[in-house]
Amino acid sequence: MVVSWLMRQSLAFRLFISAAFWSSAILLVAAVILTTLYVHDSEVAFDRRLNIYARALIADVASSDETGHNEIGQLGDPLFLIPFSGWYWQITRVDGTAEDLRSSRSLSASKLPKLADLGISGEVGGLSSGYFTGPDKRHLRMVEQTIDTGDHGVYLVQVAGNAEELNADVHLFELRLGVAFFLLVSALVGSVAVQLRFALRPLRVLQDGVAMIRQGQAETIEGIRSPDLAPLAAELNLLLLSNRDIIERGRTQVGNLAHALKTPLSVVFNEVRADASPLARKIEEQATVMKMQVDLYLERARAVTRANMFGASAHVKPALDALIRTFSKIYPAKRFALATHVATDLCFRGEKQDLDEILGNLLDNAGKWASRQVNIRVESEPVNAVTGRRFFLIHIDDDGVGLTPQQCLEATKRGRRLDETVPGSGLGLSIVVELAAAYGGALTLGRNASGGLRATVRLPVF
Repeated sequence: MVVSWLMRQSLAFRLFISAAFWSSAILLVAAVILTTLYVHDSEVAFDRRLNIYARALIADVASSDETGHNEIGQLGDPLFLIPFSGWYWQITRVDGTAEDLRSSRSLSASKLPKLADLGISGEVGGLSSGYFTGPDKRHLRMVEQTIDTGDHGVYLVQVAGNAEELNADVHLFELRLGVAFFLLVSALVGSVAVQLRFALRPLRVLQDGVAMIRQGQAETIEGIRSPDLAPLAAELNLLLLSNRDIIERGRTQVGNLAHALKTPLSVVFNEVRADASPLARKIEEQATVMKMQVDLYLERARAVTRANMFGASAHVKPALDALIRTFSKIYPAKRFALATHVATDLCFRGEKQDLDEILGNLLDNAGKWASRQVNIRVESEPVNAVTGRRFFLIHIDDDGVGLTPQQCLEATKRGRRLDETVPGSGLGLSIVVELAAAYGGALTLGRNASGGLRATVRLPVF
């Protein structure tokens, strides 16, 4: 799910998240490694200190056994004299039947446990170390070594120190390391953000250039100097020029076809009108159908050509206001009302004459069938997250008898008239369908709340 969400984000955001994640992960691993090494080195240094005390005790034991004196444990550190100070030593003879035990004054009447009893074993002559909870309930670290003095016996020498000092040093190191690494991560993430903003600036320039072309403010993409994107910008410019050439050739061919058919059809009409025979009437009928179809497809070709042009736009509110005034005069018994506020900056992405033709056909159809009222409502759709395009809807409601679902399908077919008593060619709604489709929109017919017809056209926003 996270991957799917990331794939919907921008390239810059994904690069930023990726760089921030891997930088943080690498620094986190480095912090763990450094902390582990520091703990190990701190324990070695602490054990070295305890081992020095242990060697002094071992020397005391050896000299005591040789001289017969019992001067053991004169380590010169007052912590071994203060009761429950956290620093203790203990010497235990382990080869006799009767236990011979000597310990520091700091232990009082308590005893140190053997590491072997705690699961940490050592060999004779070997040094063992480990953690345990002391008689003062503190966390202690202890080293112990078993020494064999020959005829004088085998002794277990133990020295324990307060591990809280060691832990405090480790915690302080972790805190300082955490602060340092946090600052380092912040600096790295900040530098990545700056680098991405600088590195992706040519893409923003390219985006702005395409937007200016779409809005009709420029004809080519300019200002791309990056060697990585300059070839792409050049190819896009060539594509735009090629598209303009294709559109211009299409316009020329459409005009040529219109002129080529206009004269022969005029001759046919002139000839058949001079003849009253049934054959002439049939020819005139078919010529009329031919002219209708030619006009339809020529207009459709022009619409598709205009729809593929960049930068064409038309304001919706002025077009609606003008058409409402016009049809109010054509149908004086009908009231045309704009039911919603239309933003003055709402623009149709296309030619103004196409917008006028779409709305004019719909309002004309509503005026024919309405009893008294025609309501127009405009609403905007949110931006499509996938395509990045935005559309607006125009609902035109009349208070007529309405249409059944089957009649709604029939009404949009070319030349189809549901009521032959009403004047018209039957091409109005089909032209709306084809013009809307040319711009990526659509026309839908249905019933409104009063039972009349609702025509909804969906068109792109500029």
